[in-house]
Amino acid sequence: MHNEANSTVKPRLALVAIAAMGVVFGDIGTSPLYAMKEAFNGPHGMPVTPDNILGILSLIFWAMTLTVTFKYVAFITRADNRGEGGIMALTALVLRTQGVSPRMLWLLTGLGIFGAALFYGDAVITPAMSVLSAVEGLEVATPMFKPYVVPITLLILTGVFLVQPRGTASIAALFGPVMMFWFGVLGTLGVIGILKHPGVLAAINPWYAIHFFTENRMHGFFALGAVVLVITGGEALYADMGHFGRRPIKWAWLGYVFPCLYINYLGQGALILDDPAAIKNPFFLLAPEELLYPMVALATAATIIASQAVISGAFSLTSQAMQLGYCPRIQVKFTSEREKGQIYIPNINWLLLATVLALVLGFKSSSNLAAAYGIAVTLTMLIDTILAFIVVRALWQWNWLQAAVFLALFITIDLAFFSANLLKIADGGWFPLLLGLGVFTLFSTWHRGRALLYKKLQNDSMPLDAFLISLSYGGPQRVAGTGIFMTPQPDSVPRAMLHNLLHNKVLHERVILLNVNMQDIPHVNETDRIRMETLTQGFSRVILNYGFKDKPDIPAALERLGELGMAPVNMMETSFFLGRETIVPNAVPTMPLWRQVLFMWMFRNADTATAYFKIPTNRVVELGTQIEL
Repeated sequence: MHNEANSTVKPRLALVAIAAMGVVFGDIGTSPLYAMKEAFNGPHGMPVTPDNILGILSLIFWAMTLTVTFKYVAFITRADNRGEGGIMALTALVLRTQGVSPRMLWLLTGLGIFGAALFYGDAVITPAMSVLSAVEGLEVATPMFKPYVVPITLLILTGVFLVQPRGTASIAALFGPVMMFWFGVLGTLGVIGILKHPGVLAAINPWYAIHFFTENRMHGFFALGAVVLVITGGEALYADMGHFGRRPIKWAWLGYVFPCLYINYLGQGALILDDPAAIKNPFFLLAPEELLYPMVALATAATIIASQAVISGAFSLTSQAMQLGYCPRIQVKFTSEREKGQIYIPNINWLLLATVLALVLGFKSSSNLAAAYGIAVTLTMLIDTILAFIVVRALWQWNWLQAAVFLALFITIDLAFFSANLLKIADGGWFPLLLGLGVFTLFSTWHRGRALLYKKLQNDSMPLDAFLISLSYGGPQRVAGTGIFMTPQPDSVPRAMLHNLLHNKVLHERVILLNVNMQDIPHVNETDRIRMETLTQGFSRVILNYGFKDKPDIPAALERLGELGMAPVNMMETSFFLGRETIVPNAVPTMPLWRQVLFMWMFRNADTATAYFKIPTNRVVELGTQIEL
């Protein structure tokens, strides 16, 4: 029996590992297109000498080993929030820590949200950089293609974003096998290069990395700005863990992806040792001449898959931010009935498309874009390390020595990469930082504004128990049917109810006070979805619980009330009463005027609760009120 179970588990693990290759490793898997080239080109490019080539190859190996293998695969993937990974999940874990001062917790949460905001920088640079570098392979075939590289890139990228509304469920099954083939081709080309110059295998020895720094000193340190390109996408291992699980990602990386990637870097190094002129594009020059056009086609397919992964990541992150209260409600469409994670957000899609096209037109080549690439990723990795330190110390109860060793090792590496990338700020690194800062400003303004709004509503509200007592002495006329009042405070009388009483002077025979509670876990079990409490005077209190990756659906949830011993809700005899607040500036501002104006703009343009919670529009009554922040 045990052998039968093992024989079933192993094929399944292999299949999930192959599927993971299409999503998890797209970004890091396309780095060979440009990483080696950038180390020896650009304003801080190294001279092409045998010592420098072996030094860069050694740095590449140890960067991938220490940062991706040890930090992310072996360690940080253990810090999961009920199976989910990513900086949002890590931030949610930090919020549960005990013994941390409120000010420190506020600072750490801010760091986590800023790290999440930086992801949007990656989401626009990765498609632009990777597709542009793939299409540049045509220049290697013949210089006559040079004027067409940018137009072809713009055409491909536009196509990638135009298909998003249809979803990728129908073609997603191909992503894994295509990327598996891609990594196999990378490894094969690398072996061909190594066989011509087996000496490059010595680069695994860390002595070559140390010698590289002692010989080149500050110039060698600046080269880390190019070396970091080989680990961009490493954080995706953690962010996409919820889709595939830790084990398939670990085995795919250690058993196939990492070896194939590094063998390809070694092959490129061997080619440059034989022919220093090959540094202009060692990836495509490594391929036999007759396979050049098929390689451009395969590289383009791989970069499209890598782009799809970060675009889907941006949709997922936006959805999580909405659920956790950092982003206003905007339209989310589900493109697959079977896959919860298959979502499409129109506003984000078109904003990303416009930004990506502007990047390609502005920077014009992958070498120019490389200057903008890396700084956002290294800053995110640095934030991951700081948050993970809090988790291991406070939640995992590591002693100070263990936690300090972890922090010292990884923060030194992260700071080295980040510092080397600071030089890129003037050459384009400002772009992802500015974009991240802009998104962070939106997220933090929305979160702060919502907190102030709810505080204001709470201060102006009437306690529910006192209201129910007053009804026992006689109250408004009761009419047939069910009235559902949505409220953020289930212990208070909703404003919409008070306005309804003021204007209509009636109350339904059956009143449900409905509160939707978004939790900081990815999914809530169906058994924990709904809590119900029967009150006096025909009132009931219902609390619906959703995780930050769940799909809120109020009518579907209310159908389950019968299972809890409560009379079922007939939608045709039910009215939903929602408050529609209009925010106006406060004469004595609780936050700066520019943030008030920004929050008011976001609040005004947010999607309605009716659409977001899938409430039938013909059953909704909205009652407006003005609120000063």
